[in-house]
Amino acid sequence: MKVRHASSLVTLITVLHALPVSAQDYPAKPVRLIVNTAAGGLMDVAARVTADHLGKALGQRFIIENRPGSGGNIGTDAVAKAEPDGYTLGQIQLGNVAINPHIYPNMPFDPFLDIAPVAPLSSSAILIVANAKLPANNLTELVALAKERPAKLSYGSAGPGTAPHLAGEMFKTQAGVDILHVPYRGAGPAVNDVVGGHIDLTFVGLGAVRSALEAGLVKVLAVAQPKRLAGAPQIPTSAEAGLPGYEFVTWFGVVAPRGTPATVVARLVEHIHAMQDDPIVQRTLGESGLETLKETPAQFGQRMRRDYDKFQDVVKAANLKPE
Repeated sequence: MKVRHASSLVTLITVLHALPVSAQDYPAKPVRLIVNTAAGGLMDVAARVTADHLGKALGQRFIIENRPGSGGNIGTDAVAKAEPDGYTLGQIQLGNVAINPHIYPNMPFDPFLDIAPVAPLSSSAILIVANAKLPANNLTELVALAKERPAKLSYGSAGPGTAPHLAGEMFKTQAGVDILHVPYRGAGPAVNDVVGGHIDLTFVGLGAVRSALEAGLVKVLAVAQPKRLAGAPQIPTSAEAGLPGYEFVTWFGVVAPRGTPATVVARLVEHIHAMQDDPIVQRTLGESGLETLKETPAQFGQRMRRDYDKFQDVVKAANLKPE
């Protein structure tokens, strides 16, 4: 009996040591948070807030690693192929799962098989931004002007396949107008050319245009979501400005390699939700036009699938090809 008990004890100890990281104190070492864009911009705002909060809450460093390229595919692929132990996470955006799969014929990963949704962090609604001198002060007037001047008005984007590009194409389709697309290497240059009067419009988040707006260098005709922005409540919604149903809201969220222990995911979700309830975090995000988006992993996965289906026709209509 004593031998059997001793043997059982050894077996139990062996099993405990072999338990996945989910059953032990997580995290026991620093965690990588791979952001699939270059440093700077809204993705980094959300990433910095998240890394700082989780690091303090969980007692380990969350290290941001920027890995841009191929429309975000390079960074997200690194997450998909990482060890599913909770020590490599990724921050993605809508385009990585809803747009890229419709553009790139040979995706290096499957967004629904190779990565696991953890939690969305924030949403960023698109604003319809116009040159300050454009003779249109709402969407009704903009649509009328565009119909009077077919193919004469222009809008700038952050490049083919980006959210500003697809937001512009969606606007053209829903409004029934023809507006020239002018691609740029980022939202900043597009905003600068709207300010300078070289193009008429752009479709960007509040963070990209706040300083120009406050200086009176541009005007915002509407926000493309059903409610007004908490950080800029003076801006009317698309419906209020004359184009009901025009909605374009991007999001940022945390994912993990498929197979990451459920208890690790649950712990991350618990602390991400606590972060989203923090008024200081809400204010910090709001200053950049971001609003917290609180969902369970299952709800986040459903959102990813919905957006994938939604943008299939948009991408096809825009005739997008990989660069």
